[in-house]
Amino acid sequence: MPQSPAIAFQTVAEVPDGAPVVVILKAGRRGFGRQAEALDSRAGGTLTRACEAPGFSGKSGECLDILSPGGLAARRVVVLGLGDAEAMTPLSLTRAGAELAAFLERKGEDAAAVVLDAIEGAAVAGTELAGRLALGMRLRRYRFDLRNKRPGAAAETGWTIHFVGPRDMDADAHLARMNAVADGVEFARTLVNLPSNILHPDSFVDHLEPLREAGIEIEALDAAELKRLGMNALLAVGSASQHPPRIVVLRYNGKKGADAPLAFVGKGVCFDSGGLCTKTGPQMFEMKADMAGAAAVAGLLLALARQGSAVDAVGVLGIAENLPSGKAYKPGDVITSLSGQTVEVFDTDCEGRMLLADTLYYTATRFKPSAMVDLATLTYSVMRGLGSVFAGLFATDDAMASGMIAAGEAVGERFWRMPLDHAYDEGLQSPLADLRQHARDLEDGDAPYAAAFLRHFTDNRPWVHLDIAGKELAAADGPLARQGGVGFGVQMLEQWVRAGGQAGR
Repeated sequence: MPQSPAIAFQTVAEVPDGAPVVVILKAGRRGFGRQAEALDSRAGGTLTRACEAPGFSGKSGECLDILSPGGLAARRVVVLGLGDAEAMTPLSLTRAGAELAAFLERKGEDAAAVVLDAIEGAAVAGTELAGRLALGMRLRRYRFDLRNKRPGAAAETGWTIHFVGPRDMDADAHLARMNAVADGVEFARTLVNLPSNILHPDSFVDHLEPLREAGIEIEALDAAELKRLGMNALLAVGSASQHPPRIVVLRYNGKKGADAPLAFVGKGVCFDSGGLCTKTGPQMFEMKADMAGAAAVAGLLLALARQGSAVDAVGVLGIAENLPSGKAYKPGDVITSLSGQTVEVFDTDCEGRMLLADTLYYTATRFKPSAMVDLATLTYSVMRGLGSVFAGLFATDDAMASGMIAAGEAVGERFWRMPLDHAYDEGLQSPLADLRQHARDLEDGDAPYAAAFLRHFTDNRPWVHLDIAGKELAAADGPLARQGGVGFGVQMLEQWVRAGGQAGR
């Protein structure tokens, strides 16, 4: 599996001799900290004079390049603006780290010493500084590439970043946490980026080896076991593929069974053609990423395990391909789900809710979680309704909803709470079955009907449904992610778990 270039983060007391690049942090136009002042003195005040240039304001992420300042061995000193100290946030620091990584990459630099001076009046604890900068650097540095290298082409090397400051165990712990989060996001991105001829239901478990190495138990249920259990809705979705559907269970026991686990359910449609209700060509091109919900769950559990989080968590991935053939499920079929409820199919391109119906009910009844969250690239309507800024959040529990929205704001993965009302059940009434797959008019705001449908399979557990359609891929490079898989949801859920994520009951 492709990996991002390694970044070795080390904490040292002084700038290493011969460090090619020294990065000094600066809050707005304030003066330098103690360590930076010593460097500036050795350079004869060159750094201070450069920062007084009219074009440099010290805004967050702004980089000032000072080449070969006299008195210093470094070939360049970079002053990284962090913005006004009072306005700093964990997210602004993460984005500043990403801008620094992009700047160093453009300059061809693969090593730097970052001077961590105390910042008076900073709204973010100093112990977070290195960790948040490191997270931004890693997220921006991530690459995915399946090209065979040309003969003689040099392999891309990793980066060595020294954080220069007094040894602080709290800062080290925060840096370790942020590295674990980056591991999880990168892993989710790679799963999303893999093409569907490489990542499919038969091979999915093979790509989860990093989770096993992190101590996560992995259990796979094959099609025969799904049939024995009665998971007919999931089996219907994958009925036309040469790669039969699977359920993959991931278990992380950070509290050793002290409490009922948190459960995270991911939609893992490795390719979605729409089935017999076939998508158009342009719609279909990005459908290898219709498993982004499952990728986010896998990335989250990896992040929790790598940091040794004190929580019991289970991830359940519903894995399938939705393709057309003579064996495909059809509009008008009535299917008996694992819960015993029958579902009348209307559109085979609404396969996500069929897959999740069985996966949610299996998770709720087997693990009896204290709270349950699902992530799915589920509906086009949530994209039309919320645009590119927010993902949709539907919840049966107010505490979970507010906690996740706050966590998302903190890390830059934004969610908007959408209605989950029993009035939507009227549109799911069928003359033949317990439930229609969705309302009759697909243009009538399908996202809340999809959420209302899924609630019937949650066994009345505290539950949040995250419709992340449109968030799985970036069409162009952004502040924290390059073009391709984003790993959306991993950071928000890790932040929510870290904050004591639980239901309000």
